[in-house]
Amino acid sequence: MAVEIKYVVVRGGVEKMTFASKKEADAYDKLLDTADELMHLLAGAPVRLEPDQQESLAFYLAEQRDLLQNVLRGAKGQGSGKSEQQEEQSESDKPKDKSLKRVA
Repeated sequence: MAVEIKYVVVRGGVEKMTFASKKEADAYDKLLDTADELMHLLAGAPVRLEPDQQESLAFYLAEQRDLLQNVLRGAKGQGSGKSEQQEEQSESDKPKDKSLKRVA
């Protein structure tokens, strides 16, 4: 007989997720705490969202916590702007000599 230790994250009496390590369970619990706080923030937003939309958006933002913190500090996020490949492509589409541009 094998003995297994499992860590269960419980919210409001409901089991949310089971983990094999305490570290993973704590990280998920922290994610849920962050999502709860974000839901309160979204509830006061000037944009009307359905409760399930608020929950989905709050959970997504909580999952993207590190990126969101960087964006709020003024750094560019991964999703903002063009990708490097798109920027290189648009640069190659531009005329090399500015005198070749047609002016209307």
